[in-house]
Amino acid sequence: MPANLPPEYYAAEEDFRAAETQQEKIACLEKLISTVPRHKGTDHLRADLRKRLSKLRQADQQGKAGTRHESVFQIPREGAARVVVTGPPNVGKSALVAAVTKASPEVSAAPFSTWQPTPGMLHVDDIQLQLIDTPPLNTEHMEPELFDLLRSADLLLLMLDLQANPEETLEQALHLLAEHRVPAILDSGEDNAPPPEHGRPALVVVNKTDRGFDEDFHILCDLQPSNYRPVPLSVTENRYIDALKRELVRQLRLIRIYAKPPNKPADMHAPFVLRQGETVADFAAKVHQDFITGLKSARIWGAGVYAGQQVGRDHPLEDGDVVELHL
Repeated sequence: MPANLPPEYYAAEEDFRAAETQQEKIACLEKLISTVPRHKGTDHLRADLRKRLSKLRQADQQGKAGTRHESVFQIPREGAARVVVTGPPNVGKSALVAAVTKASPEVSAAPFSTWQPTPGMLHVDDIQLQLIDTPPLNTEHMEPELFDLLRSADLLLLMLDLQANPEETLEQALHLLAEHRVPAILDSGEDNAPPPEHGRPALVVVNKTDRGFDEDFHILCDLQPSNYRPVPLSVTENRYIDALKRELVRQLRLIRIYAKPPNKPADMHAPFVLRQGETVADFAAKVHQDFITGLKSARIWGAGVYAGQQVGRDHPLEDGDVVELHL
């Protein structure tokens, strides 16, 4: 069976080859493994990649022998995807993470109050996203491990301050990221746009779009190139936060699939989270690794099918589909 690897795999493979530090290699290899479809044709590839990851982790642990603690930038992955919040000082990164998760980063009006990353879990329509606050981007000093963390992101959330030269700070931030081999690929706003093959996908969020500043935001949008679109936000006034949550799910191309055991109702409270374009076979592998080999067909309730329609393992799934697997 052919591997049929997606474009994301080859982009992640290039990032892995370019990685220099041990931590960077581990983060890139974890990302590479997550892009490999789960089916019989990729069994050997996934086994080889997992073996290489195990060796890298073992070497990393041996290298840390005698050290008192691990780096604060080494944060285990949680949830369906990882969103890393980055940007210049004092744009509201910590305030956003504190507002939408249970994390407690230090929030201050003074710049450079955040010196280490703080993870939190963001819940959006039964989907859990890992949201990580980070120290600010600046030209004077940044820990090299910060960029390892940024490279591990499924999505960069690049925050700006509408009331503090957003055009200039955006240009500086993009230049700084590219300089440290984290090129940010800005969202074009097209729903069917293919995922970037190089760099990290990034969403530009313009904070402090408070009441009375909407016109300033629209002027900013008119001044920007047409190949991407910024998103408004006001953390202090709780404006546009729900829209931002939905935008994160759209950017990450996540869909919710609900499992229905034969002759039983579907569990509509705990969906499996897949990527747009993934199939019944990908869903079966999420439910249980052994299901992929014995899967014969499935019945689906959802958009674009009649209720209980029987489909094959290669049928692409849509958000909200209910799937009953037959082995």
